[in-house]
Amino acid sequence: MSAESASAIQRSQVDLVDFVDWSGVECLNQNSSHSLPNALKQGYREDDGLNLESDADEQLLIYIPFTQVVKLYSVVVKGPEEAGPKTVKLFSNKEHMGFSNVNDFPPSDTAILSPDDLKGKPVVLKYVKFQNVRSLTLFIEDNQSGSDITKVQKIALFGTMVETTDMKGLKKIEDH
Repeated sequence: MSAESASAIQRSQVDLVDFVDWSGVECLNQNSSHSLPNALKQGYREDDGLNLESDADEQLLIYIPFTQVVKLYSVVVKGPEEAGPKTVKLFSNKEHMGFSNVNDFPPSDTAILSPDDLKGKPVVLKYVKFQNVRSLTLFIEDNQSGSDITKVQKIALFGTMVETTDMKGLKKIEDH
């Protein structure tokens, strides 16, 4: 992709944090004192002193539902050079995944993060795989150094809203 077309895409993108359905967000294997909001919530994620950290081992499984359907273009995963994520598998619209079944499904895309990416560089995803995203699952499989604790300073998702019919409006009609 040329630099021109990449920048044209980015101009129309928005940070999807405003469309996260916080009531449904989950993170498996997070350290309770270094939990997901540190990396995902606005304000918190801008503070490099706050991390999401894995607990029992290096893996993290993050489920992020959205309040409306989105198209996902790119993801920013920021972390320290040593303990930052390396292999991140992304799954569109897969609910109720756990460590026991995460490898049963082919990911929509896989990002292998370089230390350079971990400085906050957007990773462009396979756009065709993320056209109608109601939820996103990120499986952080390992980290840069192979250590037991993975640290994530920031997760930001960029894309656009999909113009859809208001489903609440449709339900009301059905109720009558």
